[in-house]
Amino acid sequence: MHKQGASQVPSGFVSSHDVANSLQASPRQYTLENFEIGKKLGKGKFGKVYCARDKATGYVCALKVMEKKELIHYKVEKQFRREIEIQSNLRHPNILRLYGHFHDASRVFLILEYAGQGEMFKVLRKKGRFDDVLASQYICQIAAALAYLHKKHIIHRDLKPENLLIGLDGEVKLSDFGWSVHTPTSRRNTMCGTLDYLPPEMVEAKDHDNKVDLWALGVLTYEFLVGSPPFEEPAHKATYKRISKVDLKIPGFVSVEASDLIRKLLQHKPEKRFPLEQIPEHPWIMKNRPLWPKSQAEKLH
Repeated sequence: MHKQGASQVPSGFVSSHDVANSLQASPRQYTLENFEIGKKLGKGKFGKVYCARDKATGYVCALKVMEKKELIHYKVEKQFRREIEIQSNLRHPNILRLYGHFHDASRVFLILEYAGQGEMFKVLRKKGRFDDVLASQYICQIAAALAYLHKKHIIHRDLKPENLLIGLDGEVKLSDFGWSVHTPTSRRNTMCGTLDYLPPEMVEAKDHDNKVDLWALGVLTYEFLVGSPPFEEPAHKATYKRISKVDLKIPGFVSVEASDLIRKLLQHKPEKRFPLEQIPEHPWIMKNRPLWPKSQAEKLH
């Protein structure tokens, strides 16, 4: 990361549908000069994200800019490299595409898919909570993305509204693979992720596997429908305790079917958690599917 240079971006970065005449026979080398930088889309701990346009093709993307000295200072270079390695190989409609990366003397740039409707976190905060139709549609899409990751032996480990984006057609885009890990051996013991979403096995410092993502999906389902995570307390210790005991209180306004899925995902024993593959057939999903936009319902059938 100390060397100056640019990495190759696959020619697939340019969509034949959008700019058919601009496709190049070989991958391009990118630098900042290749882009027109637009408005700031967001800010994370390790960088800012801008809307950008490839000058040569007119292709709109998101450009994530990170300072090398910050990545080094926070000792996250390895995490960052892993994020690039994992995300650049993923191809799923509900996972944000990473088209490529390049760097200059002081910064690293990620060329990402542009998610037109922005951050799920901001949308949820603005609405307060989602209705069953919207929440079920989102949960089914996220389950599909997680099932795809798990088949590739990848655990996301940091599922939360802040790491979800919404595409131009209203589809969920799972992003931020900084805590993800490729685990052919399947078991890990690293403490990571966000406190409100940590499962009992991580709170209790035990080994964990891809079932941590099922727990997080249960927390997410609850948060979508209620507006806040189920075990949230002002003090960390109290949150840990509630997670460990699975001290779950679901408000009466949450439907019976949704409550059932939340309880089936928030099981203390990882092996008892509801399988991702069965989520599309769960009564809560089946009940709401006919009310989804036709385009989303067809994609997930």
